[in-house]
Amino acid sequence: MGCWPEFSRSAKLNGIGISEIIRIGTEARKLATSHDDVISLSAGEPDFSTPDNVKLAGINAILTNQTRYTALDGTAALKAAIRRKFQRENGLDYAENEISVGAGAKQVLFNILMATLDPGDEVIVPTPCWTTYLDMIRLAGGTATVVPCSEETGFRLSPEQLAATLTPRTRWLLLNSPSNPTGAVYRASHLAALGEVLRAVPRVGIISDDIYEHVLYDPAPFATMAATCPDLKPRVVTVNGVSKAYSMTGWRVGYAAAAPEVITAMAIVQSQSSSNPCSISQAAAIEALDGPQDAITSRRNAFRSRRDRIVTGLNTLPHVHCTMPDGAFYAFADMRALLARPELKRKGIIDDAALCRYFLHECHVAIVPGFCFGGPGYLRLSYAASDKMIDDALERMKTGVNRLLAV
Repeated sequence: MGCWPEFSRSAKLNGIGISEIIRIGTEARKLATSHDDVISLSAGEPDFSTPDNVKLAGINAILTNQTRYTALDGTAALKAAIRRKFQRENGLDYAENEISVGAGAKQVLFNILMATLDPGDEVIVPTPCWTTYLDMIRLAGGTATVVPCSEETGFRLSPEQLAATLTPRTRWLLLNSPSNPTGAVYRASHLAALGEVLRAVPRVGIISDDIYEHVLYDPAPFATMAATCPDLKPRVVTVNGVSKAYSMTGWRVGYAAAAPEVITAMAIVQSQSSSNPCSISQAAAIEALDGPQDAITSRRNAFRSRRDRIVTGLNTLPHVHCTMPDGAFYAFADMRALLARPELKRKGIIDDAALCRYFLHECHVAIVPGFCFGGPGYLRLSYAASDKMIDDALERMKTGVNRLLAV
């Protein structure tokens, strides 16, 4: 098929490409067609199956012809289930007109930003962060104000950093806890301290991305801003979904709770893009939220065991250090000491991107470089994988590192 010589992309796409995580996953799958032993630790999705009761709810929705358009931003039945979830698990009460449902938490976040940002508006984003946040903000016409948060502070934003970053153009603070990629968790005390700063700036809202809420190993209860600082609740948009907790990534159901005016603005964006989420997926999501929750506990225990396994293994690699994450299913390994070695520099391994390419093409292990999360010198390894895959990947990485360090 021929090219279109006069085609030009919109200027808003300048500097924005396909997600690095998706690109690496695609490259790994392509390599796997000729090498069937490629191990991917790049995926951001659980490796467990959707619970059977949830599958059956989806099947029943098809059999009973629940296949037509639904209400724009979610059925009344699903919104009711979401309201029950918030009350039961977070102690938060919302009305039906304070709930929005979209095709995944990703779309919900996009709707929020598109509905509220004007050119020049700023969104404070602590880094390392999910790479998509920054591109979403740019596409919505805003400016991402990134605030580097170091390993020494638990990869968390401090009140002092927040206060120093606020400007008259600040529109949102975007928090993700537990965090992708670091697994960092904002406990109630951390959120309360940030809330104290935000009370003085009523123009600033808080987007709380809680998608990894149920993948939490910290013994302290899960904390979210709207519950921790109830006086700030009208300014908080709480985002969640069924993807991570219920292994429903492909079903594409995310949701948000916020003040009615925010939900109404989000609905306008959704009405002119995707319209309603999939009717079958919405029916399945009701069962996920209202049905038995025991799978969450058993799968969290499995993730905890895998976390301990991969972090312990990473810390046996020469010149590699990895802290124990408190949530999510990623290990964020510090490779800076390894990358500083002259043996690697002589072999052209000068940064985390080059190291990832080496692990993929020479060791057949797919990993995501930290630079795309705002954490250069680190690597993100997903442990949403079997024990055998984790062990085999670590052994290959160990062999690969020793080969790089050989004179």
